[in-house]
Amino acid sequence: MPKKFLKRYMPDHNKIRNNKQLNRVFGSLLHDPNLLHLNRRSVSGAFAVGLFFAFVPLPTQMAMAAGMAILFRVNLPLSVGLVWLTNPLTIPPMFYFCYKLGTWILGTPLLDIEFEMSWEWLATEMTHIWQPFLLGCAVAGIISATLGWAGIRFVWRCYVARNLKRRKQARAARENS
Repeated sequence: MPKKFLKRYMPDHNKIRNNKQLNRVFGSLLHDPNLLHLNRRSVSGAFAVGLFFAFVPLPTQMAMAAGMAILFRVNLPLSVGLVWLTNPLTIPPMFYFCYKLGTWILGTPLLDIEFEMSWEWLATEMTHIWQPFLLGCAVAGIISATLGWAGIRFVWRCYVARNLKRRKQARAARENS
């Protein structure tokens, strides 16, 4: 299970609890053990939060994911880490997909747009595509969050059931010998 692997790289809860800067900003909110705990609820919730905010087209994705992880009391490092699914290599195809999804839902035609890395382009072109783009981002975020949450819960449950079955078989083999 990746739980043992992830546990090695998780920050120490006492270090976070005793960090003066974090305590000044978040107070006792960071004292919740679920923020760093690896259980089915906190990990599946972290996947939902992280995957949803990966589709939010704002530069504050990580801060929003951290805030929601604290609010929903799910694993904080996983929530923030999953936001990095949108990185400079994946942003163009993901957001183009969101735009196409939004135009499909709204029933509007796709506009032939040439992308440029400039504030001027962003200000002029975004006025034409903002509705389908933001709708597509919201729908893709909700769908990916739901699938991520359900997928992690299913995989976790299968892993636990398999381990229980192995332990029962091992116990039965010891009793028969």
